[in-house]
Amino acid sequence: MNQIVAVLDFGSQYTQIIARRIRECQVHSKIYHFSTPAETLRAEGVIGIILSGGPSSVFAKDAPIPDKAIFDLGVPVLGICYGIQLMGHLLGGKVSKSSHREYGHGTLRVKSAGRLFAGLPRTLKVWNSHGDRLIALPPGFKAIGTTENSEYAAIEDRARSFFGIQFHPEVFHTERGIDIYKNFLFGVCGAKHSWTMRSFIDHAIADIRKTVGKGRVILGLSGGVDSSVAAALIHRAIGKQLTCVFVDNGLLRKGEREYVTELYAKHFHIDLRVVDASRLFLKRLKGVSEPEQKRKIIGRTFVEVFEKSLKSIGHAEFLAQGTLYPDVIESVAIGNNPAALIKTHHNVGGLPERMKLKLLEPLRELFKDEVREVGAKLGLPKEVVWRQPFPGPGLGVRVLGEISRDKLDILREADAILYQEMKDCGWYWKVWQSFCVFIPVKSVGVVGDERNYAWVIGIRVVESRDAMTADWTRLPYDLLQKISSRITNEVRGVSRVVLDISSKPPATIEWE
Repeated sequence: MNQIVAVLDFGSQYTQIIARRIRECQVHSKIYHFSTPAETLRAEGVIGIILSGGPSSVFAKDAPIPDKAIFDLGVPVLGICYGIQLMGHLLGGKVSKSSHREYGHGTLRVKSAGRLFAGLPRTLKVWNSHGDRLIALPPGFKAIGTTENSEYAAIEDRARSFFGIQFHPEVFHTERGIDIYKNFLFGVCGAKHSWTMRSFIDHAIADIRKTVGKGRVILGLSGGVDSSVAAALIHRAIGKQLTCVFVDNGLLRKGEREYVTELYAKHFHIDLRVVDASRLFLKRLKGVSEPEQKRKIIGRTFVEVFEKSLKSIGHAEFLAQGTLYPDVIESVAIGNNPAALIKTHHNVGGLPERMKLKLLEPLRELFKDEVREVGAKLGLPKEVVWRQPFPGPGLGVRVLGEISRDKLDILREADAILYQEMKDCGWYWKVWQSFCVFIPVKSVGVVGDERNYAWVIGIRVVESRDAMTADWTRLPYDLLQKISSRITNEVRGVSRVVLDISSKPPATIEWE
């Protein structure tokens, strides 16, 4: 846990994937704002630095520029895309605008394997995404790889262990990309395989005990993977000092309240309090159709309910949440990260000053698959660990537009049918997420000999690894037909079922 490879973020859409790839190599990665002082990195014991890509040009007036002293820390540096251009710009080379933007597949021809390409083929398919390129090397560097449009697609200063590559090894389109990272991490930085979920658990438990002391913690338990693992981890650390609160916000899946109560109170022996706030949430959401406004209303109301819960629970010092890394990435500019905000997550962004609670987020640095591994090592059952993700705002962001009880009831019934059919055939465990969406459009149908003018339900089933990217799942036609037939026959108020075949990007997994 004391070995950190720093990823300096210049606003790339791939920055978080870089961090994820490093963790796949069992090395601890941490994302820093591009302007983080070199002394801060030194103090944290950074053993290597990766300069991410980014949308800017080094020629722009507001181009993000790092502390140049990072090159004097004596640790290896790898510049990727914008990162290699920065190295050229700051270290005495020359960068020029390309005649055309190079985006998509390319071919890298390795001139000298060295340490970065050790053990790799001399020709690799790579993924490009840039408009500028290096045209003159900085002193001390030599070219070790070329592409169709760049004679300096890969460069090396062997004496200082500085490397630059114009392509993106973190994306799956780049052949043997993970091996390039392994060569940098182990062959250059001398990293050890110290980032494991067992080491994370030990570190997190010690950190929770140190942070909480003898204080009380209140946690919002939704029944999903994130809050369940957070509860199990905190309970392992401080036991009876933890009280979990399950809020029925009226936006839950069918039977969710009963499921959570049965599982956690009776089987896990966790102090669980149930609060029915469904009327309050639906009242405040009445007439609201804009997605961001709905999320913010749900988030504010969620916090208020917790405030009131404290009166019956007694004094507590901490509010715990199952916030994950992708939640933070998509919601908040991490350390003033220049990347664009995508959408607000209800449990990201801190607490109102009036609350006398400190925030405890033990999973904040983890991706979803890492959280599942932690849950399994903590002894949680498969039904919890591999339960599909459910958004914090619940069905509030799956009923498109204005929310009503009738629409929620229709969606709940349709979603229950999808869930049952996916579970019965085993597909539920094979995909990342499968759910229904209430589409506020009416369509003509036929029931018997009568005209049926009713709502449309969308089905969304995706495959993913960490929620950063996703692709729609090719379910068997017979299964899709059965799901559609059951929904249109059994759910009153539905005349048509449609299938969402969008990938992320450009779409997000959730519709709102």
